[in-house]
Amino acid sequence: MTATDRAIELARAAAQAAADKKAAEIIAFDVSEQLAITDVFVLCSADSQPQMNAVKDAVEERLLELGAKTLRREGEREARWILMDYGDVVVHIQHSEERAFYALERLWSDCPSIDLKLS
Repeated sequence: MTATDRAIELARAAAQAAADKKAAEIIAFDVSEQLAITDVFVLCSADSQPQMNAVKDAVEERLLELGAKTLRREGEREARWILMDYGDVVVHIQHSEERAFYALERLWSDCPSIDLKLS
């Protein structure tokens, strides 16, 4: 099984919203073969708490425009690793230091990457 068209659409929208707020290292993986709970992980980095919150707000606003509502959100208060769960898509916004330490892209490197078509 591969990620649904809807999941890919939401992942691309989330990635573009993050890019618009200058998030770095934006990538996405199709994790549908590995996980039953979601289709796509979107990963991005930010260098400060205000930027992390700006990325979070932009992603949330953009996906809400597409009819996707956040099912669960964690890490807002600390703003070091914000996880936003949309069901088919999970967005990870990590502070650059956490991104380097946890290296999620290494953990999911066996999964196919998704072309985010960022402008």
